[in-house]
Amino acid sequence: MVALLGPRSVGKSTLLRSLAAAAGADIIDLDDPATRTAVADDPSLFVQGPRPVFIDEYQHVPDLLSAIKAELNRDGSSGQFVITGSTRHEALPEMAEALTGRLYRLPVYPFSQGEIEGHHENLLETLFRDPESAVTTTWSTTAREDYIRRIVSGGLPLAREQTGAARGRWFDNYVELTLERDVRALVNIRQREALPRLFGHLMAQTGQVLNVAKVGQAANLNPSTAEGYTKLLEAVYLVRRLPAWGTTLRARATARPKLHAVDPGLAAHMMGLSDTKLLSHNPTHREQFGHLLETFVVGEIFKQASWMDDIAAIGHWRTHDGVEVDVVVERRDGTVVAIEVKAGTVQNKHLSGLRTLRDALGDRFAAGVMLHLGKYPSRPNDRILTLPIDRLWS
Repeated sequence: MVALLGPRSVGKSTLLRSLAAAAGADIIDLDDPATRTAVADDPSLFVQGPRPVFIDEYQHVPDLLSAIKAELNRDGSSGQFVITGSTRHEALPEMAEALTGRLYRLPVYPFSQGEIEGHHENLLETLFRDPESAVTTTWSTTAREDYIRRIVSGGLPLAREQTGAARGRWFDNYVELTLERDVRALVNIRQREALPRLFGHLMAQTGQVLNVAKVGQAANLNPSTAEGYTKLLEAVYLVRRLPAWGTTLRARATARPKLHAVDPGLAAHMMGLSDTKLLSHNPTHREQFGHLLETFVVGEIFKQASWMDDIAAIGHWRTHDGVEVDVVVERRDGTVVAIEVKAGTVQNKHLSGLRTLRDALGDRFAAGVMLHLGKYPSRPNDRILTLPIDRLWS
């Protein structure tokens, strides 16, 4: 069985319809109340019949997985079921255990910049295979306002169809629907009014080291409740924690994760940041732009990693004395690509985190890259590159 998992309105149902049409099959749509009721009354009936079976938003009827398991016990051949879900599989324990070893989970993220442009991007793959080839004589022509437009637009297909106030209303409805339906389908929320408030404070922390207790205090929640609610927001793909990486290295790293919005456009909206504000010289807005830019890049890295077969871990690295790298991607063979994001002018001192990690890892270090808003790439140090951010998709 294959599970297509990701945020609401990311395109899972569209993808499922395409697959079902190619197979000449119908879709069991559990977002439809009548269908949901019928399936809940007799789950086994709906997983029998011709294969493959296509099920949309499977988490609405948990008993379906038990029925699917019974079918697979009788016939264990592959390719029998394709399901979609807007909730992380591991957030639903009774579901997660039902199909251990028989379920392949495939993340479906908001559009990558390459998908928006209409081509396949491969910078992450190139950095592992042949990092020197990423430095070319083609200069970037992407201006700061172009990056801001990409960030504010985000990657959710329906949001990208809107502009201005219409996009803002779409994001508001999106958050309300996700919090009201998907989060509360997972658990009974005691402090309902606090959940949107907590989400707003988390969005304001995108691209920063997460302090759940501090964010919870701002939302009038105790630390344990704030932690539980943050996990729920992760479970419905609104936020992601980027875990600390390299805690066993000699240069001891902190264990605290960073927080990132899954979609930078949603984060910008929740922070009240328009194109105009992000283009201004207001110091606060410029700092917020730096955090959003990092979140934007992290999202693109996750998307490129999702279509590579040998990625073991993605995290961030930060030592107790403040040396840091924004993103560290590790392959199963132990080799590492490290990525820093800089919204301002790149100076030699800004490469210190990459150099420190390179020296700590030795031959495991494939490449370190400083992604920046400038025009020109360079190779300032051994296995250290600087590249314009648009090299991610250009």
